[in-house]
Amino acid sequence: MTKHLIVLSAPSGAGKTTVAKHLLATFPILTFSVSATTRPMRPGEVNGKDYVFLSRDEFRRRIETDDLIEYEEIFGNYYGTLRSMVQESIARGQFVVFDVDVKGALSLQRAFPDDTLLMFVAPPDMQTLETRLRSRKTESEEQLAMRLARAEMEMGHRDDFDVVLVNRDLAQTLDRAEAIVRQVTVGAPEQSSLFGS
Repeated sequence: MTKHLIVLSAPSGAGKTTVAKHLLATFPILTFSVSATTRPMRPGEVNGKDYVFLSRDEFRRRIETDDLIEYEEIFGNYYGTLRSMVQESIARGQFVVFDVDVKGALSLQRAFPDDTLLMFVAPPDMQTLETRLRSRKTESEEQLAMRLARAEMEMGHRDDFDVVLVNRDLAQTLDRAEAIVRQVTVGAPEQSSLFGS
């Protein structure tokens, strides 16, 4: 069962970005989804490689023409996934990794139900997640409380995903993610046990 869109989602601090980077490094056939944004291009960035840079008017036009599968406003700039780019990737037979929030993941699945594999990276428990977030020392108590409240909401959606990777041991989590991606990208025989939690 081939799936061209490998969609990773997780609460902040669960290890989603680490899993995404590992998969991209392990499988040369995978590419990373390029989001559209209205924020200004930074020195060294390349349009179409780092982001698709759009004006606010163009971004709004894409929303109106239903070319954005999902989008959100962060610190005054819009970010989103272009339907046209995803359609082109599927048509070319590419395999694309997405690192998105729960809402974005579910939107991708609704838009491309036959081509999407949803993978949720979960912490072993909320206490472990809080410890990981505190150890980063990047947020105030107020920001930490907001992240943990959001994590509770995100954990409530884990059963909406095809695969739940409980990240107790990073090496084991990466091995399991690899096995699942190998199965859906190179057509290995289906092993239903891979899709358990």
